[in-house]
Amino acid sequence: MSEKQQKIQLKLAFMIEGEVKPDSLIKGGAETLIAERKLENPTSSRQLMEEILARENVEVAVRNVRANKGSPGIDGMGVEELPAYLKEHWVDLRAQLMEGTYKPQPVKRVEIPKPDGGTRKLGIPVVLDRFIQQAVLQVLQRYWDGTFSEHSYGFRPKRSAPQAVAQAQRYIHEGYGVVVDIDLEKFFDRVNHDRLMSRIAERVGDKRVLKLIRSYLNAGVMEDGLVSPTEEGTPQGGPLSPLLSNLVLDELDKELERRGHRFARFADDCNIYVRSQRAGERVMKSISNFITNRLKLKVNEQKSAVGRPHERKFLGFSFTNEAEAKRRIAPKSLERFKNRVREITRRKRGVSLEQMVKELSEYLRGWNNYYGHCDIPGKLKSLNGWVRRRLRSFIWTQWKNWGTRYRELTKRGVNQQAIAKILILRKKGSWGSSISLAMNRAFPNRYFRSIGLHELTICKDV
Repeated sequence: MSEKQQKIQLKLAFMIEGEVKPDSLIKGGAETLIAERKLENPTSSRQLMEEILARENVEVAVRNVRANKGSPGIDGMGVEELPAYLKEHWVDLRAQLMEGTYKPQPVKRVEIPKPDGGTRKLGIPVVLDRFIQQAVLQVLQRYWDGTFSEHSYGFRPKRSAPQAVAQAQRYIHEGYGVVVDIDLEKFFDRVNHDRLMSRIAERVGDKRVLKLIRSYLNAGVMEDGLVSPTEEGTPQGGPLSPLLSNLVLDELDKELERRGHRFARFADDCNIYVRSQRAGERVMKSISNFITNRLKLKVNEQKSAVGRPHERKFLGFSFTNEAEAKRRIAPKSLERFKNRVREITRRKRGVSLEQMVKELSEYLRGWNNYYGHCDIPGKLKSLNGWVRRRLRSFIWTQWKNWGTRYRELTKRGVNQQAIAKILILRKKGSWGSSISLAMNRAFPNRYFRSIGLHELTICKDV
C-alpha cells in the first residue's frame, strides 16, 4: 500500500473509531477525501466503492436522509436514530460494503391512493438502507446526470415538472399542436433486472457496487408479515430508484432524439409534439413498438392517446384552447385541491381557527410552489376567495346561535344594516352566510393575511 493510500485509510479509521465527533456525520465542513483520490473515471473504476464511502459523501448522505424524513422500515428505526447507529456499527458496516458482503433488508410494502383512482405501491427501505442508497446515488448521479437527455426533467438536480410543462408549451407555440401522450403501465414494477444491470455494468466497473445494486433490486418485499422475492421492478420509495428509472428510460430519450422528435419526459410520463393528427398516430404506433419490443415495457393504452394539448393533461397542467396556449391547472388537479381544502376546513373539525389556518397554509404553500407556474392569475385569485369563504363558513358555524353571531359581528364593527341583511340568508346555512356583506366586513382579506393565511400567487417563470 502506498503512503498516500495509507494516509487515506488512517483518516477513515479515525472517523470509524470515533476520533471525529459524531456531530460531524451531520454537520458540514469536514475535509473531503474525494479530492485526494481523484479517480480518473470513477464510475468505470474498480474503486468506485471507496468514493461512495468517502467521509464527505457519507456526511452528506446522513444529512439528506434526515432531511427527507420518511417512515421507518420493517425494523422500526427512525431517521433520527441513524447517526448513533452509525457511530456504533460503522466499522462492521463499512467492512461489509468494502468486501461486497452487505445484504439489504426487505422493504416494507405500503399502498397510497393515486390522484386518478387506484393505488400506488411503495417500498419503504429501512433507514440504514436508505442511507447506503443515498450515498451510492450521490456519486452515481454526479457522473451520470450529464449524460442524460436535456428533454428529461424528472428526479434530476435543478430540473422540475413545471420546467417540462414550460418546454411543452414552447413546442406548441412553435406550431406543434398535436401531442402524443405516452404513459407507461406500472413502469416501476416492470423493469427487467437483467436488462437494467446490463445498462449499469456499461457504466460501473466496481463489482462490489454492481453486487450491491443487484442486492437492492432482489431484497424482497414484506407485506402482511411475509417476505416475497422481487424478480422485476425498482420499488418506489428508495433514493436509488429514480436514478435507475432514468437510466432505463434514457434509451427511450436517445431514440426520440435520434428520430428528431420534440418531446418532454418526466419519469414515466412522456409527451411528444408533432404537427398533425396523422403524424401523431404514426409516432404513437412506432414508439409503442419500440417500448414494448426494445425496452420490454408496456404502454398504458387507456391513459395514452393522440390529441390536442388542451384535451390532455401533462403533470397536472393543461393548456388553453387558443393560439397563446397558456398553461392552466388541469381540471382534475383543481378538483383534488378543493377536496383537500374541504377536508382541512371541515366545519365540525373541533380545532381552533389558528390551528386550521396553520395547517391550511402549509398545504397551500406547497401547492402554490408547483401550480403557481400557471399563466392564469385570475384562477388563483378566485381560489383565494373560495378558501377565505371556507374559513368564514367555519367561523360562522363556531358561533352556535344568532345571539352570539349578533354580538360577534357588532364587536367587529359591522353596522346594524349589514347585520339585518344577513337575516335574508338565514335559511341558506353557514355557506350562504359566509358570502354576506356582514361576514366580509367582519373578516376582510387583510384579517386572514394577519393570521398567516398563505395567498396563492403566480410564481416566476421556470
